[in-house]
Amino acid sequence: SQCSASHRRIFCVAVWAIWGDRNNRLHNKGSKSAKEIGRFVISYISELDSVAKTSRRSSTTVKEWVKPTDSFIKINFDAAYVRGQNKAAIGVVARNDEGLVLLSCSEVYQWVPSAFGAEAIACRKALQISVHMQWDRVIIEGDSLSIIKKCKTKIPDKSLVSAFIHDIHQLSIYFKECKFEHTPRSTNGLAHNLASEAMKNSRGVYLVGRASRVEEIQAEIDKVREPD
Repeated sequence: SQCSASHRRIFCVAVWAIWGDRNNRLHNKGSKSAKEIGRFVISYISELDSVAKTSRRSSTTVKEWVKPTDSFIKINFDAAYVRGQNKAAIGVVARNDEGLVLLSCSEVYQWVPSAFGAEAIACRKALQISVHMQWDRVIIEGDSLSIIKKCKTKIPDKSLVSAFIHDIHQLSIYFKECKFEHTPRSTNGLAHNLASEAMKNSRGVYLVGRASRVEEIQAEIDKVREPD
């Protein structure tokens, strides 16, 4: 009981290795010397430690928002939804290749049937804003993989959000280039904050050339975090 966890692990691996060697010997598959078994135990534990470190590193690695390139404007969208009230709020933020906020917008909607529908409305709004601002190269980015997939395909959509997807496809024609990209929720914080604030305050904002104070702080964090 006074054994350390490290010693217990060595003991268990050693017993397992000895048992395996015994079975090999019984089945005429050869046998290892004590030194060889010892080396195997050390090598096996070292490999376990390496895997554990890699796993911990992977679990703590968070992707960051990435600036657009080649004169593209990146527009992130997100939605908040209250199921019992059928109430939705959307957040849209546009940034250039320097990470500067060009426009931020949030709106509140009633009678939205689902969170899925709220995400589709947010995506459509991102395109409507882009057309209005006359941007010709845009990246529309959101954390709803289903919506992004529907936007990318040209196959007619037959789901409950088909009307929104149809509008999105029609709006995308107005651009020289229009890309739809999925991003993890961790990189979509600015649009998420806009939607959450709109839901909390039951009102939206429309700011050209800047974001609200909270979003400006988040935008600065995104710029600092972004890898070179």
